[in-house]
Order: sequence, then C-alpha cells, then structure tokens
Amino acid sequence: MQKDEQKDWISERVFWVDPKQTPIRIDKFIMERTTKISRNKVQNAIRDGRISVNGDTVSVNYKVRPNDKIVMELEKPLDPDYSIEPEDIPLEMVYEDDDLLVVNKPAGMVVHPGIGNTSGTLVNALAWHFKDLPVKEGNEADRPGLVHRIDKDTSGLLVIAKTEEAMTHLSKQFADHSLERKYYALVWGDVAEDEGTIESFIGRNPKNRTERIVVEEAYQGKWAVTHYKVVKRFYYVTLIECQLETGRTHQIRVHLKSIGHPLFNDAKYGGNRIVKGTVFTRYKQFVENCFKVIPRQALHAKTLGFEHPTTGERVFLDSDLPEDFAQVLDKWHHYLSHRKEEMGND
Repeated sequence: MQKDEQKDWISERVFWVDPKQTPIRIDKFIMERTTKISRNKVQNAIRDGRISVNGDTVSVNYKVRPNDKIVMELEKPLDPDYSIEPEDIPLEMVYEDDDLLVVNKPAGMVVHPGIGNTSGTLVNALAWHFKDLPVKEGNEADRPGLVHRIDKDTSGLLVIAKTEEAMTHLSKQFADHSLERKYYALVWGDVAEDEGTIESFIGRNPKNRTERIVVEEAYQGKWAVTHYKVVKRFYYVTLIECQLETGRTHQIRVHLKSIGHPLFNDAKYGGNRIVKGTVFTRYKQFVENCFKVIPRQALHAKTLGFEHPTTGERVFLDSDLPEDFAQVLDKWHHYLSHRKEEMGND
C-alpha cells in the first residue's frame, strides 16, 4: 500500500509539547487533548507503534518533554450513519449449533467492513444469515459475532459466536491461549529443523504502517509465539504446520520471514519473488505459473480446537486445503520429481 493510499483509512494527529510542559505520562497528555477516545485505546496505539515521539516509538510509561513532537495514527472509523448491509453471500459452514458456528473462509474475503471495504465481507454475509449476533467487548459495532479474524488472503476456519455467553467463553479461550489453531503454510527454502519455536515481540514497521516486523523491546510491540513443524519438503519450498500460541496481526507471516522463510507469494513480506532456486528460465517460468495458481500468500487456517461454551466438550474441526493451495503443492511435487529424474539421468 502506498503512502497516499494509507491516508484513506488512517487519521493522523500531531501534538507539539509546550516548552514549559512539566513531565507527564504520554497517555495522560494525549487524553487531556482529545475527546471520544479511551485511555485503553491510546495505550494500545502506543504499544502498536502508532504513536511516535520525535519519530521514534516509545513505551506507555514515557513522559513527555518540552518541545516533543507527538504523532498519533488511528484507523478512521466508518461513517457514523453506516449500517451493515446484509448480503446473500454463500458461506461454507463446517459446524453450527445454537451457540456458535465455524465457517471456512475463502481467500479474498475480507472479514469485517472497513474503509474501502464496506461490502462483500464475512460480516455482510453473517448479517444475511443471522440476526442480533453479539459484539465482543472492545470491538466496534460493525463486527458482530467475530471472536477472532484472519487476513483477507488467508483461507480457513473461523469461529463465530451466536450468543453473549458463547462470545465471553470463546474470547476467554483466545485470551488464555487454550484455543488450538493450526495453519498450513508453504514457505520459501528448505527449513533446517524438522520443528521449532519462534518467539519475539511484533510491532508495526515505522517505515510502512501496514506491515509488522520483529522488534527488540516490549514497548515496541507485543509478545508472539509460533510453533512450527515440517510436513513435507520440496527442496526449494517447504510445507509446514504452524501452531499459534498467541494471535498477533500477521504473526505467522512476520515470524517466518524473520527466520528467512517468507510465505510463498506473500507480496507484503517478500514472498512474491524467487527466494530460493536456480537462475534458469524454465525454473522462473515454473514459479511464475505457481504464482498464477495461488495469487495470494500460501496460508490456510486448517484446524480449530476449543471447549464448547455450553457443553464443556472439546470440539475439534479440520478443513481440507483449498483448490489453489492443493494445486500448487501438486505442481511442486511434479517439478521436484522431474528434477530428481533429470539428475538421476546425468
């Protein structure tokens, strides 16, 4: 996303600290100069790196100093008169009862409305199929039923709460990490270890606010933990299973890039170019054909396990890889088979 495009959905405010200002915590300083914004929202913006001082991110404990320049970036809310338009969009429901449902979201579908995406979202589809879904505490009113979300171009399983009780129960499972989520990811390169864990703080990239990066200090981001296990190796790329212990924005995509294995065809994080392989034209053409087969990051939320909010029983759901993902794996399998045959004939 280019800088001028960001302005469509980001609101920016600049505060100049008076030369005679006495030391005061930054969140309190901002609260005294703004309306209709909670202290919690300000603190979260600081942790996400969306509030900077003199061009640098700071901690929530930072005390403003004379002549500081504070820049605050917040997502613009939808028009106050906006209401969710129910749309007859088909949903693949893999589980449903009186308390909740689980849908298999296709790649390309935005989860909830936002600036530039006010229709065609999962929420628009839910509004057609269901009435009066609960809203998670802290969420905007335009996100009924949503307990969690996945990126637009990530496919896979999402749980939707149909009652307030289910929303509270499921949200708690996300908060205490007892809900089990596993993703399949096709990444560039031959991952060295058969399994491992990536741990780091993840924060916003100050040079591109729509991206996340691994950061060094706690005040710059949020702690994130991803466990991974190799499923199948294709020499140039590797299919791995990722289990999330935390659920940060772009977590898998950022973590895998940080260890040198960006997701296949992930344009935002450098996977939409040849990262591993030969310089031969034939190989380049093969990769470009693969990109056409799966024109998005190769990431699928495959399994979901949680405690049912009413019965207390463990629910476990699994989904098949979507056609584009399965097809690109098949192409890599055949390419690798031909490569081995050619090497064997040398």
